Amino acid sequence: MFIGEYNHNLDDKGRLAVPTKFRIVLKDGAVVTRGLDNCLFLYAKKEWLELAKKLAKLPIGPANTRAFARLMLAGAMDVNFDNQGRIMLPEYLRKFANIKKKVVIAGLYDRLEIWDETDWNKYKIGTEKKSSAIAEALGELGV
Repeated sequence: MFIGEYNHNLDDKGRLAVPTKFRIVLKDGAVVTRGLDNCLFLYAKKEWLELAKKLAKLPIGPANTRAFARLMLAGAMDVNFDNQGRIMLPEYLRKFANIKKKVVIAGLYDRLEIWDETDWNKYKIGTEKKSSAIAEALGELGV
């Protein structure tokens, strides 16, 4: 389970240190891909394979399902940890998520999200301001 919020810096080569407690969960492999809201998603290999199977089974007729599958699957990259617990974020993914130097890694139960720090702070402030309305809508869904 991934939870928490962690600040890190990307090095000049595009490498990102992943918190030690998460590396344990990711030791059998990990996949990074384009996420939603202009961040990256980092999945343990096992979780990724389950999601990829679901995406591959989406009907190809509707444009939205094709677009979402392309976003997630074509953007995916296997990542490995170096001796210092860092992963390489490919340039095309850094560009997609506007990641330059300062990064936030957010744990969201079954995945990690990797954000540019400035974008994360803007998103978080906006979401916090709408938290009552969000809670109201989720209450209607039984959450």
